[in-house]
Amino acid sequence: MSRNYPKFTVTDKAANSIRRGHVWVYAEEIVDVSGNPENGGIVDVFSRKGSWLGAGFLSEHSKIRVRLLSRNTNDTFDRAFWERRIRYAIDYRRAVMGADFSACRLIFGEADGFPGLTADLFNDVVVTEVLSYGTDKIKNMLYSLLVEELARGGVNVRAVYERSDSPIREKEGLPAFCGYAEVGGLTKIPPEDDGRLVITENGIRYEINYITGQKTGFFLDQKYNRVAVARIAKGRHVLDCFTHTGAFALNAAAAGAAAVTAVDISDDAIALARKNAELNGLSDKIDFVREDVFEYLTELSKSRGAYDLIILDPPAFTKSNSTVKNALRGYREINRLAMKILPRGGFLATCSCSHFMTDALFREAIAGAASDAAVSLREVEGRRQSPDHPILWGVPETEYLKFYIFQVV
Repeated sequence: MSRNYPKFTVTDKAANSIRRGHVWVYAEEIVDVSGNPENGGIVDVFSRKGSWLGAGFLSEHSKIRVRLLSRNTNDTFDRAFWERRIRYAIDYRRAVMGADFSACRLIFGEADGFPGLTADLFNDVVVTEVLSYGTDKIKNMLYSLLVEELARGGVNVRAVYERSDSPIREKEGLPAFCGYAEVGGLTKIPPEDDGRLVITENGIRYEINYITGQKTGFFLDQKYNRVAVARIAKGRHVLDCFTHTGAFALNAAAAGAAAVTAVDISDDAIALARKNAELNGLSDKIDFVREDVFEYLTELSKSRGAYDLIILDPPAFTKSNSTVKNALRGYREINRLAMKILPRGGFLATCSCSHFMTDALFREAIAGAASDAAVSLREVEGRRQSPDHPILWGVPETEYLKFYIFQVV
């Protein structure tokens, strides 16, 4: 096989990982390099025995040294290649999201074959994040192709706004960047544009800010988990912990909950959740409390029965393997407190959004919490992130959101 790309030979362990479907090669897994590799350029990956394993982007400054793009020897990584890949990603979202396409994740990094790239659609604005050196080099071409493909489907994009300010950029040797992308044919954004717009999800309207809001402006991955909670909320007294934009609280209130309390430690989050309640005519159905959730639950846990549906949607308790043990204790404690509050027959919706907290570990934390609280649990359903955040088998990092609903029995 004749190839013109620089050649990277990897350990047997890395080769086996790639064969099982993973798409990352770590720096310590590279045993030999030949040719003249360029940072952000394409390199070939071979096993020690000389078998070609794939081709990908080189990141000279990252622990993830190569991010595979393809295991097809016919791919040439030209504009047509990226156009096809974007079309596949958009066609997939149209198929699995249907009427919910107007607010969804268009590209989910490695799960769609775009290393380090996130792209979310909010009505007529695309918000992106780029965390890979190779992808950063071609991002403007990708944005143009994305806008063109959306236009073919009837979505005329007004702006592409990039939110690339994660510390991971520094590890890639990239500067932080936030701003509008220069993509031909788009309407020029007026100076007074402050990033605010209103989206609709599950029939609920939200004011988001794609410039100042967390991540890209709104957490889309819980879309259908909110529907699952709404199905059991009617007539119940609901406590939504870590409410952020108020999403779970709003879905519960709209579904006919008897009463809803939404708690968050952030003043900004409570203000935004209040605004969203007003936007949906639900202000009289939700009480908003600005308080530390652990302290709030600790006080409530002194007696049962104040709520019969509790939702725990905390931020990630761990962002590395080194802090998993501490996170495990945190998840166990917060779930224990919730279970102490719930009466027999009450419901608990609980989740973790860290891929380091594996499903097995999260279930261990929940089981430990039930033991500590002296209750039994009946699993109603276990869920993951919505399908616009697809899980690529062989790449466990794409499976990050664990969501369970239990009944206390």
